[in-house]
Amino acid sequence: MKLVYTAALLVAFVLPVFADDVLRTPVPDARPLMLAALQATDGQAHGVLTGEMADAITRRFGATSPIFIDVTTEKHYAQPGCCRLKVTFWQDGVLLPGATTPRRQMIDFGINYCLDGRPPQSLK
Repeated sequence: MKLVYTAALLVAFVLPVFADDVLRTPVPDARPLMLAALQATDGQAHGVLTGEMADAITRRFGATSPIFIDVTTEKHYAQPGCCRLKVTFWQDGVLLPGATTPRRQMIDFGINYCLDGRPPQSLK
């Protein structure tokens, strides 16, 4: 019985997740997806946030979905491996304080990022 439970946990937390017809990789934060987008031929990476923080946020807002992350390349810089990235976190069924009905909540931000984890030396 313990083996079956362990196998179920592995399947739940290790295998990629399909959501909105997009293959999503479970990640503890956005960094692995940012690196993946920099290396992807289409400049995109998609994931689902996992871990204690994701669970706490989902519980706090009574959300009906996991927290999804989408990263897209907006601009390539002259320095190899460096781009402007758009990072979007979104979740369905979020009930904000004072709201009467749950809805999809999104947060977007842009970041200049390189494969070494640092910003580009020049924005040209």
